[in-house]
Amino acid sequence: MVEPWQDTTLPAPVRAADLLARMTAEEKTAQLCSVWIGAEKADDAASDVAPGQHTYAARSAALDALLPHGLGHLTRPFGTVPVEPAEGAARLAELQRVIRSGNRFALPAIAHEECLTGFTAWRATVFPTPLAWGATFDPVLITEMARGIGASMRSVGVHQGLAPVLDVVRDPRWGRTEEAIGEDPYLVGTIGTAYVRGLESAGIVATLKHFAGYAASRGARNHAPASLGPRELADVVLPPFEMAIRDGGARSVMPAYNDIDGLPAHAHVELLTQLLRERWQFTGTVVSDYYGVSLLEEAHRIADGERHAARLALAAGVDVELPAARCFDPADPLPEDLLDRAALRVLTQKCELGLLDPDREPARDDAAPLDLNPPHLREVARKIAEESVVLLANDSGALPLGDGLRVAVVGPLADEQAAMLGCYTFPRHVGVHHPELPMGVEVPTLAEALRVEFPHAVFVDDPAAADICLAVVGDRSGLFGRGSSGEGCDAEDLQLPYEQGRLLDEVMVCGPPVVIVVLSGRPYALGRWAERAAAVVQAFFPGQEGGGAVAGVLSGRVGPSGRLPIGVPRNPGGQPAPYLAPPLGRHGFPSTVDPTPLYPFGHGLSYTTFNWGQPVCDTTEFATGGETVLRLTVRNTGERPGTEVVQLYLHDPVGTVARPEVRLVGYARVPLEAGASAEVHATFPADLAAYTGADGRRVVEPGALELHVAASSAHVHHTVPLTLTGPVREVGHERRMWCEMRVK
Repeated sequence: MVEPWQDTTLPAPVRAADLLARMTAEEKTAQLCSVWIGAEKADDAASDVAPGQHTYAARSAALDALLPHGLGHLTRPFGTVPVEPAEGAARLAELQRVIRSGNRFALPAIAHEECLTGFTAWRATVFPTPLAWGATFDPVLITEMARGIGASMRSVGVHQGLAPVLDVVRDPRWGRTEEAIGEDPYLVGTIGTAYVRGLESAGIVATLKHFAGYAASRGARNHAPASLGPRELADVVLPPFEMAIRDGGARSVMPAYNDIDGLPAHAHVELLTQLLRERWQFTGTVVSDYYGVSLLEEAHRIADGERHAARLALAAGVDVELPAARCFDPADPLPEDLLDRAALRVLTQKCELGLLDPDREPARDDAAPLDLNPPHLREVARKIAEESVVLLANDSGALPLGDGLRVAVVGPLADEQAAMLGCYTFPRHVGVHHPELPMGVEVPTLAEALRVEFPHAVFVDDPAAADICLAVVGDRSGLFGRGSSGEGCDAEDLQLPYEQGRLLDEVMVCGPPVVIVVLSGRPYALGRWAERAAAVVQAFFPGQEGGGAVAGVLSGRVGPSGRLPIGVPRNPGGQPAPYLAPPLGRHGFPSTVDPTPLYPFGHGLSYTTFNWGQPVCDTTEFATGGETVLRLTVRNTGERPGTEVVQLYLHDPVGTVARPEVRLVGYARVPLEAGASAEVHATFPADLAAYTGADGRRVVEPGALELHVAASSAHVHHTVPLTLTGPVREVGHERRMWCEMRVK
């Protein structure tokens, strides 16, 4: 007889509720727990890949103790130690058999992995870091990448991915800037939602992180409190999460490590229940950040012991304790109503994943070869890398370079693979602890790629003897101080690390023109050399195909089309200075500090030229609940093919609270052959003018607006005046959050 919870014709919530009613309190609690096999091998902080791993792992529940009750999650079966893909899949299948045989309902666990720059597994494709995704301004390509990542994970038995990061960067000194998509909520929301759609379409549960305010920490210090007012939280920090849940279909959310005004996110009832569940109608699971529940006791100090921490987190809305069970303990059941609420959510998700089905497809258990770095994924990685390279300056016309030159390539990162890889790539996250093994994928350095790109060039060591000098500077990623960029690698200011500023000073006086190439996880201040450099190129940890992508831009084989997802500062101090600032947040007489960036958000050059025709709107006056359609023609007036990125910014001359001078509300990539043109259509809904007023309501107000049709936040081609009419209109979760852009 098939029990209701096994009946695949019934809705998932019904099946899950039937199963829940059959469970003991211990079995319910076990569904909220995870096990991290192998984590205990981190015997000191230098081996940690999660904060406090070396101390917490030894005090976590063992698999054998949980087996009789079942298990909710399995933590990082591929991302803890290097394992051949086929061997890892077979091990995971065997582990799931052990878990199923250990509990009376034969339930498997949800296996989760990191997937920020690709599946974080040995021999899997290493994609560019999320800051590079933002630089592409290409949601379609990011969806394709995520779909491929998800398919790889699903093929080996993984169910959930801990990505994307939807933190809007407020201060780029923050070490995890490389993991974020940019400094603008619309860009972060649209690119992040594209990633979610791709991952979820492959059957992988996408996990949004870090909810919320993590990138707004004081002093840009990891885990530090976030100084956020309610309007900044509502209008800058939260929209990407809302968009990815409502429009992307994300099924999991991870709270942040920080507190907001004294309330840690893992115990924040208003954030995790009142907002996420009640107002946004989120029905998925909330999984803790690693050891986030323990930190309520040991870092935030709002809990008196592990069980108190568990109750606070559960009451706030945390459903699963990751990466291992320390505070959630089947031997000490939690309050019944809270326990049932969380366990029902976990069981419902297992049902959606097919893990309650009696005839579910068994996990792979053979040793046939598995290719996690197939040609089609390498091709997507190459496209993203190429589209993400930003040409910042080229006033002298030094680029593109011709072949046959005498070239000096200098800098500590010129011939280093680390310059291509973010901190959540497998080689930098786990591989650094296994130097005895090969990297697992081919990652050409920039120096190696240049020799392939310029077969007739003569490469010399002495810059003074060269026709052109390429000065390669930037970051090495790492964790918790083991790099200049990455989790726990925050910076006091934005000067180039490793004394690379001195290197640039030295090569600038050697004689030949100097092209600065920055390979980094955050923007660095370049004002000291801007007027002396022949050209400046920026790439944000562009992944395994990044060397060829940067070399291709330098040669002209690849037309540069990347745009800055975050501004590049002129000077190393004066942070934070986000572009989303009201008038008094910009340069003016009250202060001697000028926060104006050297290269602004949205900036990027091409090797060709474009003409932007006069935009035309269907109407420039419409209701606070209406819309207008803007059209303009863009023509490639140069001799090379190229891609322009049309950007729309909204300026509100008068608001009831101080508002950003401009903010991105739409964008489109426009690829054009030489001499070709295309018409861009932008449907602008009045809802995009909404903001949170003094009384806490999000409203669209009647009055004057301006749409800036621009090549960057500071380079405006045309200004279109608009007028909204009618009453003040309050909008909520149902509002339109997208400006549909079409290229014809």
